Amino acid sequence: MMVLVVGGSGSGKSSYAEKMAVSLAQAGMRKYYLATMQVFDDEGRKKVDRHRKLRNGKGFFTIEQPVRISSALEKMEDGDRAVLLECISNLTANEMFSEKKAMTEIQVTENVIRDIKMLKEQTNHLVVVSNNVFEDGITYDETTTKYIRAMGKINQKLAALADRVVEVVEGIPVIIK
Repeated sequence: MMVLVVGGSGSGKSSYAEKMAVSLAQAGMRKYYLATMQVFDDEGRKKVDRHRKLRNGKGFFTIEQPVRISSALEKMEDGDRAVLLECISNLTANEMFSEKKAMTEIQVTENVIRDIKMLKEQTNHLVVVSNNVFEDGITYDETTTKYIRAMGKINQKLAALADRVVEVVEGIPVIIK
């Protein structure tokens, strides 16, 4: 089963997604947390620390994989597994801007979706966290606008791939699909 969990910053989507991944994992199933955030400053470190505390005691094996998310499969043990991928907005930014020349919206969308499909095919359960980054109504520079458009395309494609889509609003899960 694939579940897409979306929401705004601070909405409670990460906590919900962790609970979902734990509930989907059957006895003896390995649980993996794929962390995509690259830490550049104190604020990033605090966010990572907060997420680690949330996962503490839940049995997740953390794999830091900021790009090419399907490469994490090589770091997992064979057998049944539930995977929590946190999060698509970081992964998209890392993919789009990590090379010397930024990828196009189309390239980054194709790369991210291809890798997510591989994860979905090779795991029992996949819970994917993504952000709503399109709702503030602000006009951005061209590069940021391309990133936001790529995120929109990726979220649409992920929603189509997912068995279940949940938007977390103010800590309340709203079932979309």
